[in-house]
Amino acid sequence: MNQPKFYPFKFKPIYKKLIWGGQKLREFFGKDLPAGEKIGESWELADLSNDKSIIANGELAGHTIGQAITKFPLEIMGDKNFRGPFPVLIKFIDAQEVLSIQVHPDTQACQRTGSGVPKTEFWYILAAEKDAVIYKGLKKGVTKEEFSQAIRSGTVVELLDKIPVKKGQCYFLPGGTVHSIGAGILIVEIQTPSDTTYRIFDWDRVDAGGKPRQLHITEAIATINFDSTDTSLVDASGGIVNCEYFKVCRRQNAKDSLRPLRTGQMHTLIILKGCGVIESGGTIPVEFTAGDTLLVPAVYEGKMKFFAETEYLKVTI
Repeated sequence: MNQPKFYPFKFKPIYKKLIWGGQKLREFFGKDLPAGEKIGESWELADLSNDKSIIANGELAGHTIGQAITKFPLEIMGDKNFRGPFPVLIKFIDAQEVLSIQVHPDTQACQRTGSGVPKTEFWYILAAEKDAVIYKGLKKGVTKEEFSQAIRSGTVVELLDKIPVKKGQCYFLPGGTVHSIGAGILIVEIQTPSDTTYRIFDWDRVDAGGKPRQLHITEAIATINFDSTDTSLVDASGGIVNCEYFKVCRRQNAKDSLRPLRTGQMHTLIILKGCGVIESGGTIPVEFTAGDTLLVPAVYEGKMKFFAETEYLKVTI
């Protein structure tokens, strides 16, 4: 392959059928979901072993993000020695029903147990019905022994912090944080590239075959950080979160305004509302609209032009 003129990449969504999902992403973003299916997640940018995003536009259309980075690590990532996988997983989550109570491991838990891939998450609340809640972290002072007993007695939910949420709020969930998304919430999730989930409690649900979904109690107990009780929001006004894995900031631009995109750093743009175009003198313009996720290569220089008032998240590493 000859070296292309680099441009912002768009991707084909990967839709996930899940017991608690719905069709809200069709209504909210116009996603072309499979009709009648419970779609809980739309993976917008992923580079996992079994789920790899495919570039949907331009010269590199049809290539996975991993294939493109392998060929052009310096141009895309800004690092000629980068070997992947792509360091974040970006998804939209449609929780029409409450998710299971679960936990993901941090690096220390993976080292202790010898299994799993670390997973840290960031949530941006796109929409929330009246009285919608999330569960994030344990109530102050809950011990491993108390939690284990609550699992046996079916009362584990009583030990979690239950937090009312509304549109525009943000939450940071390091690995080791017990959590769940309540019903009636639409979320942008930015996370490390891992699908390791330990399910603790699933509200006594059964799957389509009438069987309870698998729980992972032993792994979860070994993973939970019992010393963490942070339920605070993170700032949604500008720079939202800056952790060791990724940085997220929120941007708003007025209709007919411009924003330059400069070389030197790869970044991804998650368009929450509005529309526009990204232009550069040497490449075909790339249009964007609400629901799009774009990867801007490190060598790309251009500008964003906004056709309507636009809000988006910018993710860097």
